[in-house]
Amino acid sequence: MVVSRDWQEVSVLECILGGLHMDVAVEGEPQKALARLNKSKIDALIVDCDLNGSAQFLHELQTAEKAPKTTPLVIMGGPQCNRNLDETGALFAFEKPISVEQAVRTLSAARSMILDGRLRYHRAGLEVPVALNCKGRKPADAYLVNVSQGGMQIHTNDAVEAAKALNVSFELPGARSALKAQGEIAWQDKRGNLGIRFVKLAPQQQRTLQLWLAQQYFAN
Repeated sequence: MVVSRDWQEVSVLECILGGLHMDVAVEGEPQKALARLNKSKIDALIVDCDLNGSAQFLHELQTAEKAPKTTPLVIMGGPQCNRNLDETGALFAFEKPISVEQAVRTLSAARSMILDGRLRYHRAGLEVPVALNCKGRKPADAYLVNVSQGGMQIHTNDAVEAAKALNVSFELPGARSALKAQGEIAWQDKRGNLGIRFVKLAPQQQRTLQLWLAQQYFAN
């Protein structure tokens, strides 16, 4: 979302963001922008510091209970813009008039952060068998429900002790070998569903999982 009424600069940003395959919403009223942020998912926010009400808007973003703290925030304005970077909570800044080269570099970096965040928390649904091994107990059979970079949800009819560390093993479609990890139970319910957090995963296997999840994300 671009919060600005400087339509000349907005048109430049729309052109650059379009080239980066990012949809653009423009809001000229800071309070309307804040209301919109609270109602919908916005991946990145660009705020014009020269806009009346922008200082209060940026303050509310940092203090509101439901502030979108994971949103890559870019501010733009006059020469004072960079000096106010820490005060606004912004990650990036550029001066007006916008330098296309600088804006492309800055917005490309913001886009990379957006994609990294999406992939980090993206969960892919997958129904494959999972082998659960808990020290001192016989192996348990389970089925995978979904998997992310940080963990997995499984379903099992076997009893699993929440306090015990687990070794899990399952196969990703197309992967050359089974993925094996050490995990711990993050949550479980009475219907046999368990959330497992990965606590140890070999770097090569982590890379395999990341690439597989990225393929699933971009295929959708």
